[in-house]
Amino acid sequence: MIIYLAIAFVTAYLLGSIPTAVWIGKIFYGIDVREHGSGNAGATNTFRVLGKRSGIIVLTIDVLKGFAAVSMAAIIAVEGGYNDLSWIRIIAGLLAVIGHIFPIFAQFKGGKGVATILGAVFGINPIASVVASVTFLIILLIAKYVSVGSMLASTTFPIIVFFVQADQTLWMKIFSVFVPVAMVLTHQSNIKRLKEGKENKTYLFKTKK
Repeated sequence: MIIYLAIAFVTAYLLGSIPTAVWIGKIFYGIDVREHGSGNAGATNTFRVLGKRSGIIVLTIDVLKGFAAVSMAAIIAVEGGYNDLSWIRIIAGLLAVIGHIFPIFAQFKGGKGVATILGAVFGINPIASVVASVTFLIILLIAKYVSVGSMLASTTFPIIVFFVQADQTLWMKIFSVFVPVAMVLTHQSNIKRLKEGKENKTYLFKTKK
């Protein structure tokens, strides 16, 4: 039975390690997005470096790989005879995010994991994911900073788990706290730029004048 868990978790990490932004940049544009813009291999930097179409594709795939990692790990675990899937989904989600930040297919230099965390959270706790997504969009529209939207939206997860879904497992509660902590830790460079007034703004419905 343990072999099924190993396969499930390795699969989750490998799915998270798919460097969508890097591959799309190299295959279709002949550039490495990590050498331009903010230097991150994520959707936000792809929007800035490669444009809206590529950014949407990268964002979609990065969200899907987080969701797929959680879902496939659960399917493999069921085949191995495991019934309690909550902790398996959570570990798979964490491994997918680790894979995105440290991808084995891209010299362990990836993105910040925001989209992949969103996909994983959707597979683990859909309600919290929807609340976080709406919060992110509202903050982005108001503040125009993706980093601020990501960090503040992530704080809604533990709020939902602790105060709305109070019957959640200890695993879920720990994971819900991990999400905003991870967001802050991976956004240190953004926090520095925000303090210095150098953080790039993102405009959803109009171009910066």
